[in-house]
Amino acid sequence: MYQDLLKLIKENNTIVIHRHKNPDGDAIGSQVGLKHIIMENWPEKTVFMVGDEAGRYAFMDDCIMDEVPDEVYADALAIVLDCGGANMVCDERYINAKVNARVDHHMFTGAFTGTEVIKTEYESCCGIIADMAMTCGLKLDQIGAKSLFTGIVTDSGRFRYDSVKAHTFELAAFLMKNADINFNDLYSKMYAEDFGALKRRSEFIMRVQFTEHNVAYIYTDAAEVERLGMSTFNISRGMDGVMGDLKGVDIWVNFTEAPEGVLCELRSSRFNINPIAVKYGGGGHEKASGATVADRDTAMAMLADLDKMMCE
Repeated sequence: MYQDLLKLIKENNTIVIHRHKNPDGDAIGSQVGLKHIIMENWPEKTVFMVGDEAGRYAFMDDCIMDEVPDEVYADALAIVLDCGGANMVCDERYINAKVNARVDHHMFTGAFTGTEVIKTEYESCCGIIADMAMTCGLKLDQIGAKSLFTGIVTDSGRFRYDSVKAHTFELAAFLMKNADINFNDLYSKMYAEDFGALKRRSEFIMRVQFTEHNVAYIYTDAAEVERLGMSTFNISRGMDGVMGDLKGVDIWVNFTEAPEGVLCELRSSRFNINPIAVKYGGGGHEKASGATVADRDTAMAMLADLDKMMCE
């Protein structure tokens, strides 16, 4: 499966690497990791990375995105990483490339590039890129290895999620052999919170509600978003975890009103909630999915579907 992608990389001198909007550690890590693999093994290539800013992952090395003129795509390979649907790609110009490809670990909902490397059994896109480097004997520098390791850590929940397999640790060991990784330094940058952030989390904890069958949820309306002064992304993706360790809660969802609709972050420790996300136009993984719905009524219909799941 990797050979088709490597063939494209070898055949094209200009490569533009895309990923999903509002990046997490896996999106940035796979982007930086693949860039450095290409540069280390084919130094004659010109490699760009595009997308919105790294946000809370700006501590990662070489995570500054490039300004790429439109005309570059006419003779370029565009590679989309960590993106389960075309609507989530950070820069739509990948469709203008001479040839394009995708590497992803989300549940497959349809192809949207010419070459597809989809491995849903992996905990992260970084894991797939690392596996390609390891199995194909590709050289890997310090920045590339550390970036891939960071992405594996974030998308595996620090190796907690049930997507983690023995092979995950084999890949982590491979990356550690190629980079000097200081766990204390890395984890403090990834997870340390200032007091203000801790206070905000406590506010969200106090707003948790429960359905009849114990689905936990938080609903943040537009007025509350404005009062908090936080981005909708930081509320939606940043606060879904406050419900993750509640005793007796197997499904939880974070609703956030945004200009584009109500952002819905669905999570579960036991159930495959992905079909519910897909039903409402979203997608993702079995136990971590998302969708954007039109209004509060639709969000409450989704919540009712999740509540019914608890009775099955």
